[in-house]
Amino acid sequence: MTNDSSHRDTYDVGLRIRREVLGDAHVQRSLDDASEFARPIQELVTEYAWGEVWSRPGLARRERSLINIAMLTALNRGHELQGHVRGALRNGVTVSEIQEVLLQTAVYVGMPAALEAFRLAEAAIADSPRVEEPAQS
Repeated sequence: MTNDSSHRDTYDVGLRIRREVLGDAHVQRSLDDASEFARPIQELVTEYAWGEVWSRPGLARRERSLINIAMLTALNRGHELQGHVRGALRNGVTVSEIQEVLLQTAVYVGMPAALEAFRLAEAAIADSPRVEEPAQS
């Protein structure tokens, strides 16, 4: 059974990773804006999604970002999608790779979801610092 210090350690790891992927400002705003009612879900997301899952060695952050973009498109979760597109860019995913993932989602989850994801991803990319695309081989 885990104790309070191990929960705190996992939360701290999750908070660090969450800030590295999504950016300090975004994470701080999410935490500051959480009501007393919503605070437990912010803590749960930080500890388990970021501290337990994102810290695992089985996949690199860039692969986790690509997977999240596909899943959030399939679930039609636009707000989360935009944050994860910005995070993907921080994790070394290129704009071309994001485009390819979204094209693939169109075939498997439907055109309306992919069209909306393209619109939201393009806005998130435009709001992000410029990322150099690697030369095509």
